[in-house]
Amino acid sequence: MEYTIRDARPEDMGQVLELIQELATFEKEPEAVEISREDLERDGFGEQPLFHCFVAETGNTLAGMALVYPRYSTWKGKTIHLEDLIVREPLRGTGLGSALFSRVIAYGHEQGVKRIEWAVLDWNEGAIRFYERNGAQVLRDWDTVQLDEDGIRNYLSI
Repeated sequence: MEYTIRDARPEDMGQVLELIQELATFEKEPEAVEISREDLERDGFGEQPLFHCFVAETGNTLAGMALVYPRYSTWKGKTIHLEDLIVREPLRGTGLGSALFSRVIAYGHEQGVKRIEWAVLDWNEGAIRFYERNGAQVLRDWDTVQLDEDGIRNYLSI
């Protein structure tokens, strides 16, 4: 299969949103996606982009994507967070995911980061094996903690 890994462009965000929705369905939360194509265009390509996105293109179709954003560690310094790495289901196992992962790692190196981090669902054994096979450490003694929009409002009593 021929494909190109490249930086995403604003006009890609419709297909990027489709990929995000596909991942949400895979992760058994199809109704959880609240963002729009316009949100992605504004937030990724405005004056101060909040994320960087890579896409895997086959022909005129985006077959996968990886979205990262900067973070800062008080222990390590500059880091990036890999929010999502998605390959369309029929193309999983073709090397597209590895190519996107490699591009993210190279990008992190180019940015001079001390760490690249991400979350993986504990039931996604295929992804866990892939990451471990590629040198990543799955920190099973840490739990992800989130405060959602309702939780924020409740905390602030608004």
